Amino acid sequence: MTVGQGRTAGERQRRLTFGALLHGSGGHVAGWRHPLSPPGGQLDLGHHIRVARILERGTFDGLFLADVVAIWGHDLDSLRRTARADHFEPLTLLAALSTVTERIGLVATATTTYNEPFHVARKFASLDHISGGRAGWNVVTSVVPLEAGNFGRDTHLDHTLRYRRAEEFVDVVRALWDSFADGSVVRDRAAGRYYDPAGLRPPHHAGEHFTVRGPLNISRPPQGHPVIFQAGSSETGRDFAARHGEVIFTAQVTLEGAQAFYADVKARAAAHGRDPDGVLVWPVLAPYVASTEAEARARLDELQELVHDDVARRLVQDNIGDIDLSAYPLDGPVPEVGVTNRSRSRQDLLLDLARRERLTIRQLALRFAAVSSVVGTPEAVADHIERWFRARAADGFNISFPYLPGPAEDFVDQVIPELRRRGLFRAEYEQTTLRGHLGLGRPTGRPTPVPAEATTR
Repeated sequence: MTVGQGRTAGERQRRLTFGALLHGSGGHVAGWRHPLSPPGGQLDLGHHIRVARILERGTFDGLFLADVVAIWGHDLDSLRRTARADHFEPLTLLAALSTVTERIGLVATATTTYNEPFHVARKFASLDHISGGRAGWNVVTSVVPLEAGNFGRDTHLDHTLRYRRAEEFVDVVRALWDSFADGSVVRDRAAGRYYDPAGLRPPHHAGEHFTVRGPLNISRPPQGHPVIFQAGSSETGRDFAARHGEVIFTAQVTLEGAQAFYADVKARAAAHGRDPDGVLVWPVLAPYVASTEAEARARLDELQELVHDDVARRLVQDNIGDIDLSAYPLDGPVPEVGVTNRSRSRQDLLLDLARRERLTIRQLALRFAAVSSVVGTPEAVADHIERWFRARAADGFNISFPYLPGPAEDFVDQVIPELRRRGLFRAEYEQTTLRGHLGLGRPTGRPTPVPAEATTR
């Protein structure tokens, strides 16, 4: 049964949007152990190409590669039990995928804590040119402890300082993307002139964290700026997202919580002088789709049973803070922990859930492994999507398929047609760029500098 028949003018103008997490082994922590998931999928280019083409067939707006600059876990023991410690550098993979896809957006994570602005600006501008305007940058400040040790530090920068650095970092990257005005690279062979110097705009930035002269050594990206994605949920993170994010990822477990987050981020964006409609909110959604609810539930249960005890303990340990859970019984209560220098919003979410429902470590791990799951028939999954979209809890969703490629095919072949039947999702791509798919405007760039002599007249 379709949720809600009446549509307001505002609802007709809004467009449902979708991204998809492209973990080679799937979004569920035990996805790589599923019999229909290739165990070496993380480093199988053919597997990634197949999934990307499935998503493009479903007219997804973009696919997204999460990343950390270390093995994905708390320490080297993480290598024993999870495929996520073994993964491609994302921009390398997306450059390859850009050659075998035509329309789908290509989004990658790059940290502002362990990169330099010139590196990031150049790489994403290059991907935008290679892909014909389909690049997106997911801005993160880094939370995995092992990342610090790979860059000469014992610990991460303080949470607040990481965000201060990120603020300046994003400003510098945008200025570098605007190093050349549109049309200033003329490539006039007859005149022997490659670019018009009047369009040159080097940032000449000198700030708290960075000194960058510029210009960038590649002309302005086709999209002006690749689309900025962000996932801040703490107070500092939300404000950062509201200032800079164009698509904001979030993990919400209730409609009411999602509505509150949605309204808060949009209000913050407006307070910073931005158009709230130019800030899209994408909660994570993990779909388990089958012809009956019982069959869909069995698919989730099958994966939950594949979560190894060591992985369950590690999943909780890595997300509630700096604590060693090896001495605590897996079927005992979650211990008290202090404030973390990692993701505080995630810590608060998990600890609140554990206290409220008196969960054991194992139970909390399994709840977290199945967070944002929607289990049921194609119609039921479409109902959930429509309900959240119409209730202004989401502008779209970041889909995390539990394993790949099967659940992606199920969603594209069963849920997408149902959403199209309801008039919620496009039947084919209407634009060529990621900004175009998302309905986001193209940044105009910085104004032309006024010649010095003009100011003295």
